Amino acid sequence: MPRMGTVNYHVHKPERQAFRIDADGVPGRLVSPELVATRVSVKDLRTGEVAVSFARDGVAFANHPTSVGSFATEPDWAPVYDSELADLLTRDLGVRDVVVFDHTIREDDPASDRKPARNVHSDYSRDGAEKRLVDILGEARASEWSKGRYAFINVWRPLDNPINSAPLGFIRPSGVAGSDWILLDLIYPDRRGQILGLAANDNHEWVYSSCMKPDELFYFNIFDSCGLPSVAHSAVDLVEDPDIESIRRSIESRTLVRY
Repeated sequence: MPRMGTVNYHVHKPERQAFRIDADGVPGRLVSPELVATRVSVKDLRTGEVAVSFARDGVAFANHPTSVGSFATEPDWAPVYDSELADLLTRDLGVRDVVVFDHTIREDDPASDRKPARNVHSDYSRDGAEKRLVDILGEARASEWSKGRYAFINVWRPLDNPINSAPLGFIRPSGVAGSDWILLDLIYPDRRGQILGLAANDNHEWVYSSCMKPDELFYFNIFDSCGLPSVAHSAVDLVEDPDIESIRRSIESRTLVRY
């Protein structure tokens, strides 16, 4: 049976909305636009009640162990992990180039500067993706990549323990209307960006995988220059087992790929 959880949807407004990250120069201080906590039904991929595919839904679940023993204490883990992710995306999606350009470790702890993202969103608008392409590759290489198909794909993995609370959930694109998306500004102390928030819609079909282990991961589409839908996602507030006390830790890696 589907589980019930809570997510925070965005709200349409006449004025442009924004997140302020590290607001007033304080690391970890986040000022958010209005969000509405909403109860949603979440289907579990692990039980077989629903299935997803990257080609159709822009999200895939995989068992993909890492040779990194500790993302906290091993000083040179990034090149090793980057190579593993490149191998995964090349094998599963047939891409010819992979650039891993960012890793964010999140911890669901009040003291953490990077907590799980609890707003329904996707990471880039079209303008934001095109700007990020240039930022990562430079003008000349970005122009070359733009002649073919490129995409931004995120990879999400639990760390340390199986996920018992605040799992990452996804909305299947087939239930998302174009009018659900809301363009939002991201305002950092030293730069600006854009993301897409999502407003509530009864047609949204939420999926997740229960009790994900550190050997498992999701990879999901953020932007595709040839039109594969962007996947809205968020931490979902639900608890698998109330008798287990563990802090949800995860790593989200951002990649740029060329098909």
